Amino acid sequence: MWSYRSNIKFVLTEYNILAPATITEPPTDLAVKCDPAECQLPYCFCSKDGTLIPGGLDPEVFIIILQHGLEDKGYEEWVGEMVGMRDILKYLSNISKSEVVGMRAPFLKPGRNTQYKVLEEFGYIYDSSIGAPALPVPVWPYTLDYKIPHECKSGTCPSKSFPGVWEIPLNTHYVEGFEGGHCPYLDQCVLHNHDAEDVFEWLKEDFLRYYDQNRAPYMMPFHTNWFSIKELEQGLHKPDVWFVTATQALTWMTDPKSVKDLNNYEPWDCKKTDNLPPPPCKNPNKCALSFKKPELNITDTRYLETCNECPNQYPWLGDASGSGIPGKDNYVPDNVRK
Repeated sequence: MWSYRSNIKFVLTEYNILAPATITEPPTDLAVKCDPAECQLPYCFCSKDGTLIPGGLDPEVFIIILQHGLEDKGYEEWVGEMVGMRDILKYLSNISKSEVVGMRAPFLKPGRNTQYKVLEEFGYIYDSSIGAPALPVPVWPYTLDYKIPHECKSGTCPSKSFPGVWEIPLNTHYVEGFEGGHCPYLDQCVLHNHDAEDVFEWLKEDFLRYYDQNRAPYMMPFHTNWFSIKELEQGLHKPDVWFVTATQALTWMTDPKSVKDLNNYEPWDCKKTDNLPPPPCKNPNKCALSFKKPELNITDTRYLETCNECPNQYPWLGDASGSGIPGKDNYVPDNVRK
């Protein structure tokens, strides 16, 4: 986190002479520390160190979530990335805006306050870009009404308050002695010399740090080849463990239910057939499209498949529909739309 101080410091000038730094006043709109008495579900949740369970429940529910740098970019770039790519999904994949409610910054490097301003203004419910260090007790998701309750690993976390915006932090995966290292993404841990059984035992020890303590959501960000470890689901699946999406986890957090109520918990009902998206088409259109980045004078060909008609040009920031008119997109925040 940043530290703002009003006392005199010394900096090196271009002539390598020590000179007093300019005294600046600290910003007045920084997020303050968690106040659990003021922060109440369903719209706000925090705890002093991020480890308390929502609703004051005992640790009985366990959740597993499956799931180029932008951190110094400005407001327009973040709007283009977050809102533009949501529109690309709508045009080419028939995924509605209401289904895209969360995001993650590249390389787990949040875009400071700018990214979260865009989240707030364009109707996103949550972010999952902030990595938590290797803590003995993992951190639960929290809203950004207050300061984040743990160290900011990237150094680019928000410093202001963004009421009602949820953060699903990536707790660090590790085992005692740090064999294999520690990592927010499981693919980043060094397990190359482990066979399937070794990897499962590694995951089990990591998993039990959550399960035996506060049962914070256990996120499993990895590539699909991990599912070839047949022991994975068999070993981690217990009667009081559920595999859910991030949105389903937050739905439970806003209105926590006990284990005995979850068998009939409608938001986690895997057998629901209403409001399902249509199945993908059997014969998608294969599109060969011209593509030129606005900042480069080079045109090449890129390919995509879609169940809809091929666009005129490869979709990109500023032209989500692929119309061929660069910079035509103009996004207005939800809170100023009439």
